[in-house]
Amino acid sequence: MVFKAVLAGCGNMSKGWLSALADHAPLQGRVQIVGLVDLDLATAKARAAEFGLSDVVIGTDLDAVLGATKPDLLFDVVVPVARQDVVAVALAHGCHVLSEKPMAASLDAGRAMIAQAAAAGRVHAVVQNRRFISGVRRIHRLIENGTLGEITALHCDFFVGAHFGGFRDEMENVLLLDMAIHTLDAARFMAGVAPKAVYCLEINPTGSWYAHGAAANAIFEFEQGVVFNYRGSWCAEGANTSWEAAWRIIGTKGTLLWDGADQFEAKVVSSDSGFFRDLTEIEVPAPADIEQTHGHASVIANFLDAIASGRQPETVATDNIKSLAMVFAAIESARTGQRVLIEI
Repeated sequence: MVFKAVLAGCGNMSKGWLSALADHAPLQGRVQIVGLVDLDLATAKARAAEFGLSDVVIGTDLDAVLGATKPDLLFDVVVPVARQDVVAVALAHGCHVLSEKPMAASLDAGRAMIAQAAAAGRVHAVVQNRRFISGVRRIHRLIENGTLGEITALHCDFFVGAHFGGFRDEMENVLLLDMAIHTLDAARFMAGVAPKAVYCLEINPTGSWYAHGAAANAIFEFEQGVVFNYRGSWCAEGANTSWEAAWRIIGTKGTLLWDGADQFEAKVVSSDSGFFRDLTEIEVPAPADIEQTHGHASVIANFLDAIASGRQPETVATDNIKSLAMVFAAIESARTGQRVLIEI
């Protein structure tokens, strides 16, 4: 089946989406882009020319382009504050929708989109592309097979000096809302249990080039006694971590270290005596499906497969809102200085 799709939001993020469709073999021939929409017509035309999209409808009015093209899908790559309106228009036109993260600019907006998708009988999913990278899939598999025993704690450090320019420089809660959601979603996926509460301290450090909230420390309580500690900054110069953060995951049998790139170190206890128990190094298994480790391409493929088969995609909005709830609970905790329950 070939899906007809319109892409809304032709800024820099759209290049990753269109490149995935053009360059990833399992996606080739599965999606026909029939329209591009952007508030700046010149930006949309330039993106069409860059990707050789000559036979597409280009415009600034999403409703008009959807009406002219009658697509199966909308790829939503607009800025977060515009997402709720864009998703509503697409669902009204009978489109399935795949949105860039974050899912919504507020938890109420996320709930509204879930209700709208249910009423329309359409799928709304979110691009949590980083849960599809190899390292996250491998760790999830290791935890799932019980090698580390019962997971008791996850710790991660994210420190990157990122000079984006553009809307992020003025965005409130920029680290938590625009970047930490990747890490929080990965932690929830790897732990396999739901978040319950959070205490968070958010600051904008001296020397920050962001207007608000470029650094945060958060302690999340998960079900089954699991604790997730997050430390992060988007204005930490001099020693960048991976974009996937640096992780320490502790279980009742041992510990896994991951640098967020290609370096893993996992050891489990192999004796029952001594002040320090003997340890045995273990291999971190390869992903069960190598095709699930290509970021945007894998999310899109999972989305298309789900629609074709009538099932829910992995990053369906009804699940992804749990990661969004972690973000907004952390923001509320930072605002109030109190522990906040995470409620969907």
